[in-house]
Amino acid sequence: MEKLSKVQNLVRFAATAAALSATPAFADTTLASGPVTVTLGGFLASETAYRSRSETADIGSSFSGVPFANQPTGHMSETRFTARQSRLTVMATGDVDSDTRLTFWNEMDFLGAAQTANSNESNSFNLRIRNMYTTVDWDSLGLQVLAGQNWSLATANTHGITPRNELIPTTIDAQYVVGFNWARQPQLRITKNWNKEIWAAVSIENPQTTFAANAAAAPGITVVNNHAGGSLLANVNNFSLNHIPDVIGKLAWEPHIGDAQPLHVEVYGIYRDFYDRTQVAAGNAIGFPVGNQNADRVGGGFGGTITYTAIPKVLDLQVTALTGSGIGRYGSGQLPDVTFRPDGTLAPIQETSWIVGGTFHATPLLDIYAYDGQEAEQRKTFTVGAATLGLGSPTLNLSGCLVESGSCPANVETENQINVGFWWRIYQGKFGSFRLGGQFSSIHLTAFGNAAGIKPTTDDNMFFTAIRYYPF
Repeated sequence: MEKLSKVQNLVRFAATAAALSATPAFADTTLASGPVTVTLGGFLASETAYRSRSETADIGSSFSGVPFANQPTGHMSETRFTARQSRLTVMATGDVDSDTRLTFWNEMDFLGAAQTANSNESNSFNLRIRNMYTTVDWDSLGLQVLAGQNWSLATANTHGITPRNELIPTTIDAQYVVGFNWARQPQLRITKNWNKEIWAAVSIENPQTTFAANAAAAPGITVVNNHAGGSLLANVNNFSLNHIPDVIGKLAWEPHIGDAQPLHVEVYGIYRDFYDRTQVAAGNAIGFPVGNQNADRVGGGFGGTITYTAIPKVLDLQVTALTGSGIGRYGSGQLPDVTFRPDGTLAPIQETSWIVGGTFHATPLLDIYAYDGQEAEQRKTFTVGAATLGLGSPTLNLSGCLVESGSCPANVETENQINVGFWWRIYQGKFGSFRLGGQFSSIHLTAFGNAAGIKPTTDDNMFFTAIRYYPF
């Protein structure tokens, strides 16, 4: 018995020593609650942004807001440290039966800023919704319904037309890249696939309209095109007056080439409605009868994306383009959707945007990426007597754009940007992933010129760094 007791103590000691010497297992990211599985995700971010011209912006740049020479900030640089792009995700999935699956997705970060938010002492920034939606999948039908806030259907995909497979530029800059078309907004979407090779989808999405600066109707005509936020909307912001949602339809194709599907092709169309109210006074400049009325104007565009795995696990390539009228709000450069006609009705602005890019997987732990993009609008002007109204009027006095503290009513015509960066996974294992990133970005803005030959330009060179820890 004494020998048996010694053996048992020896076994206990050996088991304890083994437990103490073993590497502790990383916590499982999934939790089971009955038939529902909950998965946690996200990352912690410590990032920096340097800009050669101060935009007074956090980790998300204001591409159309790069200051011209008339602004004092156009002669100053800025450096900012931030942790606000840190992200939390929660996904819950459950199988109703062998054919039906329900999914809830919630993705949050801290890039919201209420009026109390500042960088003085408490840095009281807000948790905000990025994406929050639910999907219902019927596998035998190849059918999915999505409801909630998600990336717009106008956003390119990497695989099929499926949520959480969007083709998002891998930049550190939270505004991504000029030429990237996207929105994150409430929507109702229906998607159908055939053998996971062909997809078709249609989505109705929350509308908003952005307006060109310096836009005005003819004298004697008043336009009502937006209003300060009311109940549960920020009353310091103006919201456009829309009554018809944006409607987007998309087709995607991924042919089998050998044993893989390295090619992804998609095309889509956007329908948009622009809505305002005109109030016509007596003696107006265009001789219209006195009266008030609502007016609708239609816009929209067509776009597409091609992605190609040129060298498996080594080189991925992409090209995306969109052209149409009234599509500015969908571009990272945030050029305006509309200007005003002399009668006060809204005039959609013609725009074309594109982006080309590639990712080189130099090693299993090091990715190097590059993007080149442009957003460009066409001049949209109207003549009333001796005056020229609209976007890019050649009669504007732009001499102040060249003088610090001068008046500069210029409208941006084109935005061009190049980006080069890398992500290095210095650790990836059972404790998650620890990554270092760096990005260089150069943007160039050109304004519409005037009849005197003045064509203002500006640029901004930006450097970003990131340290991110993905525990899940």
